[in-house]
Amino acid sequence: MLRFAYTGRTQGGEKMQGILEADSAADCANRLLKSGIAPVTIRETSQAERRAAAQGGSNLFATAIKPIDVQLFSRQLYTLMRSGVPILRSLSGLIETTTNAAFARVIVSLKESLEAGRDLSTAMRQHSEAFSPFYIAMVRVGEATGRLDEIFLRMFEHLEFERETRARIKEALRYPTFVMIAMAVAIAVINVFVIPAFAKVYAGFNAELPLMTRILIGTSTFTLEYGGFLLAGLVLAVAGFRVWRATDDGRLTWDRYKLRLPLTGSIVLRSTLARFARTFALSLKSGIPAAQALSVVAEVTDNAWIASRVEQMRNGIERGESILRTAQTAAVFNPVVLQMIAVGEETGSVDELMQEVAEMYEREVDYEIKTLSARIEPLIIAAMGGIVLVLALGVFLPMWDLASVAIK
Repeated sequence: MLRFAYTGRTQGGEKMQGILEADSAADCANRLLKSGIAPVTIRETSQAERRAAAQGGSNLFATAIKPIDVQLFSRQLYTLMRSGVPILRSLSGLIETTTNAAFARVIVSLKESLEAGRDLSTAMRQHSEAFSPFYIAMVRVGEATGRLDEIFLRMFEHLEFERETRARIKEALRYPTFVMIAMAVAIAVINVFVIPAFAKVYAGFNAELPLMTRILIGTSTFTLEYGGFLLAGLVLAVAGFRVWRATDDGRLTWDRYKLRLPLTGSIVLRSTLARFARTFALSLKSGIPAAQALSVVAEVTDNAWIASRVEQMRNGIERGESILRTAQTAAVFNPVVLQMIAVGEETGSVDELMQEVAEMYEREVDYEIKTLSARIEPLIIAAMGGIVLVLALGVFLPMWDLASVAIK
């Protein structure tokens, strides 16, 4: 039997919708009439909808919704709506072309909610796994102003910036991470296999060993005897840290500490402030009042400490203070940014100047990411040199001493 998606109304005028199995559209209409529903629209479900319905009962092996799915969704909706295609027809087309089955189910749900008379932003709130609070707030603004197509374009650009930033950071950290893992593996192999072999050789000489050699042998012996406890302790420490970080106080403390880490702290701070400035500018440009915009920004800021500063700014604005005054109190912006905020308030163009602030921070983040590997490499070389020096002194120094004694 075929599956048909239908909309209809009961005798009391209530709108009904759903999916019904029938041999044909006429058979579906007859069954609806017998049940007291007057059909309004009847259509056969698409392959994507059938696939989504088939997978809806079990999500064990379902593909997760990725940010790129939402990004492409935003761009495609902008293109279709800009071309004059109604949103319901646009969603129907996206259901057919979406390759991610999980996101296809989300689009099907959005379309059904719109057919039931709900707003798009209201429908999106039912899918927090796909749409962030900021995304939903922007869609709500687009619905209120009639500029929904522009909102989707801005959200596409916003998501594209975040994706590129994450990709650049991962690329910059790839080489240092690989070197650190290789060094950790090398130290483990040396402690477990190399040093014990040399210790047996030195034990046959019955001679006093240098201090560095005794330290290496002691470290190796301790690792072999208590390695299981060390590993268990490391696992418990990581688990405890994750539990602590999941608490409100732990997340606030850790997010504040992240901003002070050497090498990466400035990148985290500038990228977070760039996201704040871009999101704030986008909200103001879309017509959201400053206090409400800061509430939205605080929800989507991925750093709890910065989010607390943003909420402090919002509280100040609600008390009647200026944006400049609240930004000074927050103590996270440099004097250049504060000056731009002051000029923006005087000229009534805070959104434009906040966009410039975002671009300034983005340029700084881009420069620091590009130079991150260059700044880490000297530290890695120094660490590798130190390891080689310790091994040379600890392993070969006794051999040199014994050789010199034998020559004499």
